[in-house]
Amino acid sequence: MRRMLFGVTLVSVVAWSTPTILGFCGFYVAKADTKLFNKASQVVLVRDGDRTVMTMANDFEGEPKEFAVVIPVPTFLTREQIHVGEKALVDHLDAYSAPRLVEYFDQNPCERREYERLMPMAAARASMARDSTSRAKALGVTIDAQYTVGEYDILILSAQQSSGLEMWLRQNGYRIPTGASEVIATYLKQNMRFFVAKVNLAEQTRLGFSYLRPLQVAYESPKFMLPIRLGMINAQGPQDLFVYSLTRNGRVETTNYRTARLPADMELPTYLKQPNEFAGFYKAMFTRQVENQDGRVVFLEYAWDMKWCDPCAADPLSNDELRRLGVFWSEGGDSRPPNVFLSRLHVRYDNAHFPEDLVFQETGDRANFQGRYVLRHAWQGSESCGAATEYRQALPERHAREAEQLARLTGWNIVDIRKKMGPDLPARAEPVWWERLWKK
Repeated sequence: MRRMLFGVTLVSVVAWSTPTILGFCGFYVAKADTKLFNKASQVVLVRDGDRTVMTMANDFEGEPKEFAVVIPVPTFLTREQIHVGEKALVDHLDAYSAPRLVEYFDQNPCERREYERLMPMAAARASMARDSTSRAKALGVTIDAQYTVGEYDILILSAQQSSGLEMWLRQNGYRIPTGASEVIATYLKQNMRFFVAKVNLAEQTRLGFSYLRPLQVAYESPKFMLPIRLGMINAQGPQDLFVYSLTRNGRVETTNYRTARLPADMELPTYLKQPNEFAGFYKAMFTRQVENQDGRVVFLEYAWDMKWCDPCAADPLSNDELRRLGVFWSEGGDSRPPNVFLSRLHVRYDNAHFPEDLVFQETGDRANFQGRYVLRHAWQGSESCGAATEYRQALPERHAREAEQLARLTGWNIVDIRKKMGPDLPARAEPVWWERLWKK
């Protein structure tokens, strides 16, 4: 029996170079991409007017024969509206927009500077499909369409009652988690259909892919939303979801939950450049922000006009790459910068804190924002001048602020932070009375 994946928890639904620019005074040294997070799903939403192209990159682990997904969609989908995408494009978008660590180096204060083989099998499948259609009608379920797209067999279903749809899914080998009927019923009340996909093993073998490629869907609907509630039914704990929205006009935000910017642009101890230190910092910082907001906030990690980047954690996507993700208004080849604004949203969600699907709106705000964290390396020169003396006298206070900032963002013990700072160890104040009490 197939493990049923619901919503965007484990997959994404979709409708569907330029040179690096380094105008920044520092330079990029590390990024916090989605690989840092377990159970992390990625969805690309291309939106213009009522047109949506959604790309879903799944994080399914297991045998492909066990894979299946049910996703509510706001409208009927034809075969031409469903496509199999490229994971590399999602990875590129992730790398380009990931929170980043950048470096500055202090300058000398004394100076001033500026098909054929598979036809019999297809016939057999068609006969089985006719039998399945009869059983479906008895349960109030209508198979509106069925397609094979790439390595996926896809059904578009509508239903009269959630219990009938749940029964049909069980009879056809799908493992439905307890509690699905109630959530399915809310989608049926909205006249939504269900997009069901499973892996066609023969097609996957013929095509030669050893992994599951993203699914893309294109549709027109006034609803600008992402269904997440079904995905929480069989989830074991909170999940991380990254939404990359590509629009013409400006930043995308949620309308039924608060959208907040992550803390950014602060100076932190330089030891975070060491391997794995920045990854540890970012995970701790994000978790603390979720806890401080009682887990009910969608966080903005990046908002930028894709004509450029500063600093660039990866090259901006080319016009061709953007078109393959569904940016249908991108024209003129790669010689013309794309008119695309990217919003990267990160949400950690569960049933208790996110009882509704995510509903979005595009704003006219084109202000740039990025999760950027700065390392400022002290000048190591020996020159003597009044400015150099003042500079050296101010360093301990600066390093102390960096340590305090890191402790405040992460909840880490400031004593441990000070130990790791090494040469940048801040001047230590007299221990408070409880530290003296148990000092050995």
